[in-house]
Amino acid sequence: MKTFRINKEYQIVCDSQKTRNGFKHVAKLKQNTFYNTISETKVCYLNRTWESFEYETVIEKLLNFNKDLFAKGTITKFLKRQRGEYKKQAKSMFNSISMVAQIGDLLCSNQKEKNDWKKRILLAGLPELDIPADWDILSESEKENRLNNVINELQK
Repeated sequence: MKTFRINKEYQIVCDSQKTRNGFKHVAKLKQNTFYNTISETKVCYLNRTWESFEYETVIEKLLNFNKDLFAKGTITKFLKRQRGEYKKQAKSMFNSISMVAQIGDLLCSNQKEKNDWKKRILLAGLPELDIPADWDILSESEKENRLNNVINELQK
């Protein structure tokens, strides 16, 4: 469950729930005076979402349905702020992963140990990272080159 404050009067409470075929995001627009639920909506997914921040689609749907409650530009500012906050958090996380991966250059004594360290840290921080099937037959210098390219991308 996650709460998003729009302004002093309204907030959105979001939750994720399992469904028979996947999952759904549910968003409730609440008025702060008594935390009355003004409106509620949901978006169902079969696999995963492609959003700038968690619950983005269901929040946008809820806000557009209730746009008459807000001053002009409030919804746009709110969504822009949330997307910007998510980008900051992602950049911070990527920088942390890359810095810890680079520590292997200081702690490890040979290229194989350095590569193993970097790979382990990158997989811990980015579990969805796809390691090629032929990874084990690559030379240590090629592994180093590829791992350093990933680390450089994370720092951008």
